Amino acid sequence: MYNIPIGPNNKSSTAEVAPEYNRAFSVGMPGHRTDVRSLALSSDGRMLASASNGTMKIWNVRTQNCIRTLDCGYALCCSFLPGDKIVVIGNQNGEIEIFDIASSTLIETVKAHDRPLWTLYVHPDGRSLATGSADKCVKFFNFEIVQEDVSGSKESTPRLKLAHKRTLKVSDDVLSIRFSPDSWLIALSLLDNTVKVFFVDSLKLFLNLYGHKLPVLSMDISHDSKMIVTSSADKNVRLWGLDFGDCHKTFFAHQDSIMQVLFVPHNQDGNGHQFFSASKDRVIKYWDGDNFEQIQKLEGHHGEIWAMAIDRTGQFLVTASHDKSIRVWQQTDEQIFLEEEREKELEEMYENTLTTSLDQVEETPGEKAEVTPAGKATIETLMAGERIVEALEISIPDLMAMKEWSEAKAGQPHLAPPDRHPVLLYGNISAEAHVLNVVQKIQAASLQDALLVLPFDKVISLFTFLQIWAEKQWNMPLTCRILFFLLKTHHRQIVASNTMRPLLDGIRQHLRYGLKSQKDEMGFNLAALRFLGMKIQEKGTKDYVDEALWEEEEKAERGRKKRAFVNVA
Repeated sequence: MYNIPIGPNNKSSTAEVAPEYNRAFSVGMPGHRTDVRSLALSSDGRMLASASNGTMKIWNVRTQNCIRTLDCGYALCCSFLPGDKIVVIGNQNGEIEIFDIASSTLIETVKAHDRPLWTLYVHPDGRSLATGSADKCVKFFNFEIVQEDVSGSKESTPRLKLAHKRTLKVSDDVLSIRFSPDSWLIALSLLDNTVKVFFVDSLKLFLNLYGHKLPVLSMDISHDSKMIVTSSADKNVRLWGLDFGDCHKTFFAHQDSIMQVLFVPHNQDGNGHQFFSASKDRVIKYWDGDNFEQIQKLEGHHGEIWAMAIDRTGQFLVTASHDKSIRVWQQTDEQIFLEEEREKELEEMYENTLTTSLDQVEETPGEKAEVTPAGKATIETLMAGERIVEALEISIPDLMAMKEWSEAKAGQPHLAPPDRHPVLLYGNISAEAHVLNVVQKIQAASLQDALLVLPFDKVISLFTFLQIWAEKQWNMPLTCRILFFLLKTHHRQIVASNTMRPLLDGIRQHLRYGLKSQKDEMGFNLAALRFLGMKIQEKGTKDYVDEALWEEEEKAERGRKKRAFVNVA
């Protein structure tokens, strides 16, 4: 946004002067506009290359600023070359694009394959790279430095060139390529769900790894070249030994396709067989390949995770997602306790399955039962139980304090009332009324499940309020319902407790009196309703009279002789 000052309107001046302007505001959006399909880190971990459809960006990892933006094709994979000055990209057209970062120029475009180039990987010696494509070929290119003449002068400049040396043909599309760190083996994942391992020098087949039910999307080899980890669209991660090709372990790792898997690239802390996996379920998981257990779960992305890269020191991890974000995950000095992580994951799994825990069984087709037995807790019932516990924790101390204050006030009339909880002060209500309000707000269908969540010490506190409600005859149907359910559920504990006997005796007396009052009131109301019904019936009932029959009866009565009585002296 620019500001343009408006000058005086001088009609006498015929010369047109360009207006002065200055920039007031600017909006900079250095990120990608499309999904990032590939990530690559430089050898020193200072630069990050991210490639998407039509754009490649170079980032400073420490400052998180975009330092270069280059136009490219539909990028599917990318990598830094040794020296971290050149980036190569494999695109959907089967081309290899070579970019010079310093000059931000495209050095060369090599037509390597006829179909999409899915993967490329630099040889550990840094002198060559291998590319895999959907044309069922793996091609090997050597890096060569050639002298290129500068136009208009006799000088020449060195330029990098890719020289095609070998081609390996396989039976299906190549999805991923990995060299072993010792440079002896090369592993290929194919579209036929298998992984084939070849010798690098002779390109002879060494191992066939079978087991995945869907194509292997990514794989990686450990720093000691003894293990290979594969991730597939079947949501499984498999650990294999590279000595004999045996499967060490299979993990059901994610809830969706696993797009990337990476080993920690060193063994400084004894974590050389630990690896990361990233999936379309928006989660990154950290695994221990020796003990076959999950270490940590990282959540934060809001879309499918497409790409992942790890620093050579293992200090940080970079991921790219469908939400157009690139996230950097730093390693901290905080210790991780696997038991706590496992308990946390189990709690999350339990909460995620709560909504489907209740089996709704219909008694007859099309009709649902009005009352169902208490089942497994749902999120709603858990929250309702927590509200009851919170209300009891607030109300019990207030009830005891108000009782002591009432007893002390008999001897000291001017004694100040005790401090109360803000929740009770806000509504200016008693403790028993607050607990009753909380219980009344719980849906009738969820009340029993909410009571099942309560620990037994809170059940004893709730019996105290049940006694008060029965004494004051507050919502007797709800009071009886809660009382009978708790007695049925906690019968053994209640019978074994000596403190519950006087409490139950008080509840019984108040409940009998309250129920008798309710019964008398209901009897009085029923009698009144019967009386009103009789009155209404009398007023609304009319007798039908036939006039002709009535006249005949009158005439017959008149014609009859009346019986006379004579007094005989």
